[in-house]
Amino acid sequence: MSVVIVTGGFGALGRSVVAELGKRGFTVAAVDVAPAPAATSAALALGGVDLADEKAVAAAYATVAEKLGGIGGLVNIAGGFIWEPIEGGSIESWDKMFRMNLRTAAASSAAALPYLTKKGGAIVNVGAAAAAAPGMGMAPYTASKAGVRALTESLADELRAKNVRVNAVLPTIIDTPANRAAMPDADSSAWVRPDAAAKVIAFLLSDDSGAVTGASLLLSRAG
Repeated sequence: MSVVIVTGGFGALGRSVVAELGKRGFTVAAVDVAPAPAATSAALALGGVDLADEKAVAAAYATVAEKLGGIGGLVNIAGGFIWEPIEGGSIESWDKMFRMNLRTAAASSAAALPYLTKKGGAIVNVGAAAAAAPGMGMAPYTASKAGVRALTESLADELRAKNVRVNAVLPTIIDTPANRAAMPDADSSAWVRPDAAAKVIAFLLSDDSGAVTGASLLLSRAG
């Protein structure tokens, strides 16, 4: 099975994706701006990587390719969230969200392409369902996530003839400790479990989804 890079691989969703891909026989490299944990199920863990920095990402992916024998897939999870109304807010928040959510995905995709286009492969981006219907205080975040969907569709078209598929998942709220702490009174029973999202991401990387590219799949747990 191929080598897959998971950005944001040390976070709640990232850890679930790394574990699920490992179960399915993929060789996984977890790459994150956070320090590498003492224990991980990834074959290779690279911490302290600024995923919005083109040179840093290119160097990290060259290391992955050298140590693991190439790159056949990429999952762009790295990102963040800010809730901030326009009135009284800061334009720097827009820069931060675009850097964390969109620039990281674009830089990672560009760095992985020289490897992916050699033998074919797949990219899966993590967008957000909220980008289709932004609420109050969500503009910087959802605008950046809408950009992730646009990146997905444009790159899929660009790479269609090169045997590289590009798809996205659009989760509603993911059931993570951070989200539970931020929304203690919310009904978390309807949130998307990280392990459930990981299974969809694994499918989009697999040969079973070979006919799917340019798609954005809504992830929402049934009631």
